[in-house]
Amino acid sequence: MSTDTSASTTTRTTAPTPGTATASAPLVTPLTRPRRLRKGDRVGIVAPSGPVPGDRLERGLTVLRDWGLEPVVGPHVLTPHPQLAHLASADEHRIRDFEEAWCDPSLAAVISARGGYGTQRILDRLDWDRLRAAGPKVFVGYSDLTVLHEAMAQRLELATLHGPMTATLSFIEDEPTREHLRRSLFTPEEVLEIGPTAATRTVVPGRARGVTLGGNLSLLAAELGTPHARASAAGAIVLLEDIDQPPYSLDRLLTQLLRSGWFEGVAGIALGSWTACGDPEEVSTVLRERLEPLGVPLVEELGFGHGPSTPTLPLGVPAVLDADACTLTYDEPGLL
Repeated sequence: MSTDTSASTTTRTTAPTPGTATASAPLVTPLTRPRRLRKGDRVGIVAPSGPVPGDRLERGLTVLRDWGLEPVVGPHVLTPHPQLAHLASADEHRIRDFEEAWCDPSLAAVISARGGYGTQRILDRLDWDRLRAAGPKVFVGYSDLTVLHEAMAQRLELATLHGPMTATLSFIEDEPTREHLRRSLFTPEEVLEIGPTAATRTVVPGRARGVTLGGNLSLLAAELGTPHARASAAGAIVLLEDIDQPPYSLDRLLTQLLRSGWFEGVAGIALGSWTACGDPEEVSTVLRERLEPLGVPLVEELGFGHGPSTPTLPLGVPAVLDADACTLTYDEPGLL
């Protein structure tokens, strides 16, 4: 029998009533939505994380130009870090590129070139007062950029787009991925419903209403205890995915979030792709064993994340997760 967590009054010993706040965890609320893009808009391309392959970047820039946008690449996007090959460039360069792009009034959006690792290193060195004063604009990224999505939600109260990045293979090679992002940017009212895919499955039935948040599981767990990190996902529809994490590591990451109380009061959970995380059945077993006891609507394989094809998902926007229909439907577009 389906349940609606917005009206649930069931008492559980494993977790507080889904979709309700606790004394220390206020409900997640909707965030400010930036305006949609128009042909002729200039968009900044930055690399807050790992090194960017120049050939892939150029292919991605060609797509953006074909959409009628004018991409402006940050000065250090292709500058190697002097010592660390896993970073796009020195921390101060990545900070400067991001701040200058965000604070440039002629740019309507900032899009990450790729993920990888490195965003956490610069978060607390960004001038958040300056970023806030610059006003809202579109931000697109995923994977390592999960921490920037969370920081913008907490510090700027800004809705963002969990979507493909300019130099990633899914954006370059997969037409449905490109088209979904294009519509999310230009005509967002056309892409309010996500799923189901052929692989999407109901784990816990029911309908849940809440504000979307989440992204990469590893980064959400890594942010616990850091300055300005979100203490709880109470009232939220949580979106989770990851890459290159074996089942025992996924178990540990989920257990850390559970033990910290981060899932207390969560409304519903949608799981995306788990690329290169090992045997799919074992991965599914870990995810179900850790998350089913929360008793909230839960679906797996909704199709977002590090797979060869991925939809764009607004974060910070009210939505309904229908676990029976295996769909996530937004109440309103991610962009104005």
